[in-house]
Amino acid sequence: MDYVVLAIAQVLGFVLTAYMWIVIISALITWVNPDPYNPIVRFLRGITEPVFYKIRRTLPFVFVGGIDLSPLVVILVIQVLKIVVVGNLMRLAYSMGGASVL
Repeated sequence: MDYVVLAIAQVLGFVLTAYMWIVIISALITWVNPDPYNPIVRFLRGITEPVFYKIRRTLPFVFVGGIDLSPLVVILVIQVLKIVVVGNLMRLAYSMGGASVL
């Protein structure tokens, strides 16, 4: 059972890290005014804009002086999730049976 919890923690950590990089790339792409019909740009916007929109709607102060800070908020939330959720799952896995490092 400890290996299952450890595997869940590692997969969740990987997914959060991958999404963080998607958010960073999506934010960087907005600086160069990309082609909106490019499939990569459409994928990045499709996967990040719903989250950004929810952040903008919930926290109206993230749009300051023409700069959208919603990607920064998403990155901070991802980091908190990695520290709290993934860290606690890892500690739980090690305390359950002393799972060794994979």
